[in-house]
Amino acid sequence: MLGCWRTSPHGPFADVMVQRPDGHRILLAPDAWVAEFVAATYTFDEVLEVPVQVQVPDAGAAASSRWHVTAGPLEWAFEVGGRTPLGHTLRAVPGPVGRSLTMARITDRVARWALPGVRTLGSAGNDRLEWYAARDLHRITASTVTWAGEDLGRLADLDPPAEFGFSSTPRQPSLTTLTSTVRLSR
Repeated sequence: MLGCWRTSPHGPFADVMVQRPDGHRILLAPDAWVAEFVAATYTFDEVLEVPVQVQVPDAGAAASSRWHVTAGPLEWAFEVGGRTPLGHTLRAVPGPVGRSLTMARITDRVARWALPGVRTLGSAGNDRLEWYAARDLHRITASTVTWAGEDLGRLADLDPPAEFGFSSTPRQPSLTTLTSTVRLSR
């Protein structure tokens, strides 16, 4: 799971969450701040501080685009395809409304039904509340990935769901544009 944050209290960064078939969860973080914050929000068995680089096509690229990610032992390239019907619906929601906690409470019920394993509201650990506001959804149509030089196989649905926090990703490989809000305890 790639997190590519354009804005955050720490500035822009990218991190990667990996769950091996045996359930072992690894965070690949670019620095100590990201490692500490993300590890306090989600659950990992191992945290590695490694350079994380993401090459993203510019906003004017065609609907289908190729991303490339390097993060320590991970090399990953994937093709982003067309917007899904749900993606079209998400784009129709005005930003401030979509990012609100009230909307997260409403969409959480819908997400549970429409995308099993996906939640939009929950505990982020350490007395933190987190909610997601999805704004777009595209299919991933092709992917090649290696871990320490070993090919990890073909693109497939996520089964079983990843277990980093209160929510998993959609079962079908996808690129979701979202705003993640974490309310820290006082």
